[in-house]
Amino acid sequence: MEKRIALVGIMVEDLSSAARINEVLHQYGEYILGRMGIPHREKGISIISVAVEAPGPVISALSGKLGMLPGVQTKTIYSSSQSAKENQETHGGSSAGLDKV
Repeated sequence: MEKRIALVGIMVEDLSSAARINEVLHQYGEYILGRMGIPHREKGISIISVAVEAPGPVISALSGKLGMLPGVQTKTIYSSSQSAKENQETHGGSSAGLDKV
């Protein structure tokens, strides 16, 4: 099955779900490229971004399991089906489009 690259954004409004979030992320550890967490102490929320490379159904399952936890919302964005390298070779310049900014 073809792997895709995606970014899973996680908003945590119920900090008591933190341990369960970490358990779920650990279950999918083999697919995680990196993660970053930002606590917003004034608002009592945490913002987590997780970069993954996995088959689409695995990414959907990860996002779904996290989104079912109390006080947790997720949103997933996927890379286009064309790889960044192919895009750069086809269109020239930066694959992120930063050369056009």
